Amino acid sequence: MTSTPVARPDEVRRYNRSSLLRLLHVGGPCTRAALATELGLNRSTIKTLVDGLAEAGVVEERVPRPGRSAGRPSLLVLPQPQAAVVLAVDVQVEHVAIALVGLGGQILGRNRWNLHGRMGHPGEVVTHVVESTQLLATDLGVRPVAAGISVPGVTRRSDGHVHEAPNLRWSDVPLGERMAAGLGVPVTVGNDAEFGALAEHLRGAARGAADAVFVSADVGVGGGVIAQGSSLRGAGGYVGEIGHMVVRPGGRSCYCGNEGCWETEVGEAALARALEMPDDSPRGAIVAELRGLSGDPGTAWERLAGFAEWLTLGLVNVVNLLGPELVVLGDLLTALPEPVLDRVAGEVRRRSMVSRAMGGVRIEMSSLGADVKLLGAAEAAFEGVLDSV
Repeated sequence: MTSTPVARPDEVRRYNRSSLLRLLHVGGPCTRAALATELGLNRSTIKTLVDGLAEAGVVEERVPRPGRSAGRPSLLVLPQPQAAVVLAVDVQVEHVAIALVGLGGQILGRNRWNLHGRMGHPGEVVTHVVESTQLLATDLGVRPVAAGISVPGVTRRSDGHVHEAPNLRWSDVPLGERMAAGLGVPVTVGNDAEFGALAEHLRGAARGAADAVFVSADVGVGGGVIAQGSSLRGAGGYVGEIGHMVVRPGGRSCYCGNEGCWETEVGEAALARALEMPDDSPRGAIVAELRGLSGDPGTAWERLAGFAEWLTLGLVNVVNLLGPELVVLGDLLTALPEPVLDRVAGEVRRRSMVSRAMGGVRIEMSSLGADVKLLGAAEAAFEGVLDSV
């Protein structure tokens, strides 16, 4: 007969402490009573945990703002942002953004710069990130304890190796190793759409959804998958390259070597073509053109019907394959006129067998805007921090 291992009291305390911190980090201020209910712990245990965290300066208790409720208000337990600070980096095709993010998800400060020429070279990006982080941290009087790096490419989560980021013209870049050496903190590197999905799941439109897909359409197209409440990464961490589903055999050539990839039909260049603009039109011009169509549903559909059909086809494939309860559309897709998105969503629900079986899949726009991948990178960094605060 095999005996079942029994957790030691110190292990139980660490687990409970970490669980409480995660709840406050993602959920925000909470009363002791609510913490006890959410975590399934008795009030004396919660008191011990909160008192210990308050003494360490990780949380504080505060009287809530005056309201209509009668009686003595319960104290709220709030995470202290500067008790644990991480660096978030969002590397995109045209620019890099960094932010120092405190416990609770508060952005304490940020910086951003455009990529020109060698500024897009991996070595130059690493150098600029390290130098900018040092300046920002000094200005804020904080020190990051970990970093998350979002990259638009195929990355290996185990060591942060970027196998390929073609729109950046990167190949076989040991980004995690270089960033860790320059920053002096643990670094987590991930695909930008994966981090977008993580952010939406914890703080955005997919909050509360156990199974969701984040679809990012920029220069390229990527996907991040939340399955049963956790990020789905696949073997080696390589998953989510939905932009390279072949939807139009014999179609336009894609840099991946195939023809007719979904990316060639719904990426930035494809959207520009649908609007009868040059393929290399600036993103701002594309967005402005789309906004000009928002007040005229008939014209919007007439000009974007072809684009919408390819978007629908790809989303039907995604829903049939992954069976999410929710699909969140990000980046340029959020600029599409609402009547067009409504028709696409209706068609996906009608044409997807899985959606019909589930009673309909929800399709919504990202609620986190341009910060979605930056916030996702921060959450990836916090994954290893909350256990040790």
